[in-house]
Amino acid sequence: MEVNRDPAAEKAEEAGGNGIIADSDKIEEAGNVDETHITRRILLKMDTRILPVVSLLFLCSFLDRTNVGNAKIIGLEADLQITNLQYNQGLAVFYATYIASELPSNLVLKKVTPKIWLPALTIVWGIITMSLGFVRNFGSFFAVRALLGIAEGGLLPGIVLYLSGLYTRQEMALRIGIFYTAASLSGAFGGLLARGLSAIGPRGGLEGWRWIFIIEGLITVAAGLIAYLLLPTNIVTASFLADEEKTFASLRLQGRTLSSPPIRFNPVLEREERFKWSEVYRGVFNIQVWFTATAYFAILSGLYSFGLFLPTIINDLHITSNPNQSQLWSVIPYAVATPVTVFIAFLSDRLKLRGVMMLFTLPIAIIGYAVIANVTSANTRFAMTNLMAIGMYGSVPCVLVWNSNNSAGHYKRATTSALQLAIANCGGFVATFVYPTSDGPLYHKGHTIILGLLVYGWFAILANVLWCMKINRDKKNGKYAVFEGSGDDRDPSFKMIL
Repeated sequence: MEVNRDPAAEKAEEAGGNGIIADSDKIEEAGNVDETHITRRILLKMDTRILPVVSLLFLCSFLDRTNVGNAKIIGLEADLQITNLQYNQGLAVFYATYIASELPSNLVLKKVTPKIWLPALTIVWGIITMSLGFVRNFGSFFAVRALLGIAEGGLLPGIVLYLSGLYTRQEMALRIGIFYTAASLSGAFGGLLARGLSAIGPRGGLEGWRWIFIIEGLITVAAGLIAYLLLPTNIVTASFLADEEKTFASLRLQGRTLSSPPIRFNPVLEREERFKWSEVYRGVFNIQVWFTATAYFAILSGLYSFGLFLPTIINDLHITSNPNQSQLWSVIPYAVATPVTVFIAFLSDRLKLRGVMMLFTLPIAIIGYAVIANVTSANTRFAMTNLMAIGMYGSVPCVLVWNSNNSAGHYKRATTSALQLAIANCGGFVATFVYPTSDGPLYHKGHTIILGLLVYGWFAILANVLWCMKINRDKKNGKYAVFEGSGDDRDPSFKMIL
């Protein structure tokens, strides 16, 4: 199938947009195509060519931010001669710079293009991670962690924004779920990898924990190079799609199909939208983003503390004979959470529900924290770490994609996605300080704090579900009629996903 382009579309493509213009004659000519078949073919190609790459990047990201927890229990603090407070300060500065870089990174993404920006961030933080293997004191540890946060901060909001320009709203949760399982896999893989890499040292004048950073940093640099070679900028530049597949994929993103009435579509699509501060304003003052962001903050407070301190918590249970065995035991909760996370994401897409799903998944983690905070049996407490992982990891795809689903307009969605993550990642500050060594082995205070935050998160999700229901009801009753044809989320035809 040939695709007609006008000059505006040509310019959009050069700028990295997805501006295919579907000529009416060509649409009519393709109208007898089996749309279900071509949809499955397109999704299969994108799922097998794009998702593995972004999953690899995210796995490296989570691995490189949490491997410090593995290094801690095998000598990092002692060799650097830093206190537990200084260690926590090093973790906190990472989250401060991580958060500060998220929104600027997302606004840059469109200009630089995802194909360049995402791999570049990955390569830079891989090099910085390697540098952690050579720090000698608190000052250098603190500085390198700060730089790591700047480099890593743009990845997750960038991936969410990137995928939202490739998949429809109803397809996002499963895809986010699949790539986010890389986070839970990183916990499992990280424990195994740390166990193996720590055995390298001392060698070459470097202790075993240093080799964890050096080798994992090299892996990350390689992942960035692979991403540059394999990731397309958008639908138009996806070499693995045929011309007719590119056309149909672009129509799907506009909410149309090949059998739609023949019209000529507006060439100024979302990816070619001009920057307007009013769209940033709409994103910042959107009540939905504050509900989802604060709920996600509660979840990430749990997830980050879980990733950073799980080896320590398991070590203090004394169900293993040494720290190296604790590294291996820390694999189990992540391995349990991974398939459950994918299943919940699949169910979320199938039912077209986000917040409603979380009203059922978050209580699993709440139960886990409630029990682990108040029992002394080591076996029971270890079992609860599995419930904590299932409930928190299973909720993330829904909350991560929900805000993106209900935002239309590139710059508004870029703003809300980055703002949600900036607020949510403040959970990193909570995570670094709620599990001081002095509270071991029960860590009652830390578990109770996360429990309270998750309970708040459940109510914030409920409030957002009710708010989205109100918006849909108001649109049905004509209160948004003035925005008809606006092409963004205020349009009466744009229904909020619950």
